[in-house]
Amino acid sequence: MNRLAQEAVLVGLARRLHDRGSWGGETHLQKAAYLLRELRGVPFDFDFILYKHGPFSFELRDELGSMRADQLLEREVQVPPYGPRFVVTDRGRELEQRFARTMDRYGKGLDWVAERLGDRGVMELERLATALWVTREFGDRAPVEERASRLHQVKPHVPIAEAADAVREIDDMLAEASSIPG
Repeated sequence: MNRLAQEAVLVGLARRLHDRGSWGGETHLQKAAYLLRELRGVPFDFDFILYKHGPFSFELRDELGSMRADQLLEREVQVPPYGPRFVVTDRGRELEQRFARTMDRYGKGLDWVAERLGDRGVMELERLATALWVTREFGDRAPVEERASRLHQVKPHVPIAEAADAVREIDDMLAEASSIPG
């Protein structure tokens, strides 16, 4: 996928997240993009590493900055202690429309991820994305308890019970994602 098409998909993701009640900050976009790539095969050109709050891409952070500079997205400042959220601009919506075929190709996946993540908080997103990271590391056939233990090991602030719940939910999402066409 070329850079403009990738930006159109990110704009579509930001818009869909916002439409489903998401805070729509950088963490939301980071985790949603990671899940889209891993669960739906969206070919984002970003490398993700396990970082402070789960899988994170410095390339995606840079891309979001470029998209702001190109006036495709703007940051809307919130009352502290909340961070800014991304809002799609008119120019961003125009880009999304110009890439209608790309949006048709990935639209169902974008809708699915936005629906699943839209109203979640940052801590929940961290647990889910890290559960997927651990599942990719161990394989989805590894026992839930083993993957939950690993999640807790890399994120000690996540209790084992919450880690296990996140792993189970990722297993459900993996099964569901593979059954959705497109």
